Amino acid sequence: ASAQFQLAVPVAVVFAPGSVPGDLPRPLPFRDVQETEIPVNLRTTVTTRYETIYRSTTAQEEAALEAATAREADAALHPLQDASLGSLTMYVVPETSSLLPQGISVYVGKHRSALVRAGGGLAALRAHLQQLTQVMSFTVSSITAALSDRVPDGQLGPDARRHLKSSLGYEITFSLLNPDPKSHAVDWDIEDAVNRYVQPVLDKLSLVANFSVDSQILYYAVLGVTPRFDKESSSFLLSAHSLPHVINPVEARLGSSAASLYPVLNFLLYVPERSHSPLYIQDKDGAPVSTNAFHSPRWGGIMVYNVEAPASPQASLPLHVDVDMVRVMEVFLAQLRLLFGLSREELPPEFLLESPGNDGLADWELDRLLWAHTVENIATVSTTLTSLAQLLDKIGNIVIKDDVASEVYRAVASAQRAVAELAMGHLHSAFQASKEAVTSSERAFFDPSLLHLLYFPDDQKFAIYIPLFLPMAVPILLSLAKIVRETRQRKKEPTKVD
Repeated sequence: ASAQFQLAVPVAVVFAPGSVPGDLPRPLPFRDVQETEIPVNLRTTVTTRYETIYRSTTAQEEAALEAATAREADAALHPLQDASLGSLTMYVVPETSSLLPQGISVYVGKHRSALVRAGGGLAALRAHLQQLTQVMSFTVSSITAALSDRVPDGQLGPDARRHLKSSLGYEITFSLLNPDPKSHAVDWDIEDAVNRYVQPVLDKLSLVANFSVDSQILYYAVLGVTPRFDKESSSFLLSAHSLPHVINPVEARLGSSAASLYPVLNFLLYVPERSHSPLYIQDKDGAPVSTNAFHSPRWGGIMVYNVEAPASPQASLPLHVDVDMVRVMEVFLAQLRLLFGLSREELPPEFLLESPGNDGLADWELDRLLWAHTVENIATVSTTLTSLAQLLDKIGNIVIKDDVASEVYRAVASAQRAVAELAMGHLHSAFQASKEAVTSSERAFFDPSLLHLLYFPDDQKFAIYIPLFLPMAVPILLSLAKIVRETRQRKKEPTKVD
């Protein structure tokens, strides 16, 4: 299935007084368009268009830029800028500006704007702008990861298969594993922790998909891998190469993914049994992992939570343990961001990224996710409909009902609308159209009226009907043969003439 994508990013570059470079090609305001191509494969092309408008600040923007700190300026500028998804605003401030800390030349806010220190003329400014647009919208690697099914393996980065596939919904399960309830009575306030730390992130991501969250406590659930005892530190160690073997035995106990329509994300808190405490995870080099946790791509994460040994050996069992949810949630949220491809990339030291605070992710990070998911959705629809067409070609006696046909037309129309909206730089409507296209294409593909024909091809009909008709057919065929023989004999006998 071939696909042509054109991703248009509306960018505004706003010059504060005293920051306009002397080598601008034209007087302000003016427009500029830059196009680049992302190589995917022979049948899929992705063209990126950065549609930039260069202008001076308005009086309100100037006032906002007089704030004491970059964070305050970012908050004051937010209501003044283009708030549509996928759009970026870069404010260029004078070289001497005290808004940016010493040694920082680019500040990325938590909305859809950045502050850039002037200096070095237009060429230096353009280099910063190019880096910024990649940080805040998409990179070659984020788009090729979204199209990973169409990209040759050699071109994919190491993280491409780590991210979750685009889906209309996700289920998140938090599980507390207590393999030794005789020794440890573990309490965790998961409801409060989810409301406080996870819900703000999911509220922000509600545009992307529907989320459901549940939690469970599993007793006597062990890791399935025996940790190694280390005499020096008198602790137990799990090495990096044994971590993949931990997941299967635990997953058998979770039981959440069996009945789920959507991808399930598992976050497990494991309190080791007393005979294996304390338990530490080692990385590939044998160094202890600071978070004492690890994640599995597209599956979830596991954190080991050690319980301090009682001060006196006569302490009564089970020990009461209150889990420090702040520490646990920090790890799980970092893993959640990683699974959604929201981990922050390595940037030059002169870049300063504002932390998203209680929201869990910045507006531009949400946009990054939407760019990738929109492209992935359109590619998925194209593949689904092509597969359906090939399937229907193979089954000659299939009857396509009107509702299936209308779902296919709707999927094609929605996908075309999504491509058109992307080319115009309307990220929000492009994403919504791509979601509608996925829904319609899957309804058509999995329609019950088509399914039974897939499992009942022609050769199976012969296999079923021949045993039924053969016993009846034998006497019929024999009597037919007898009739034919008698007719022939009658013809041969000469007729008597009187």
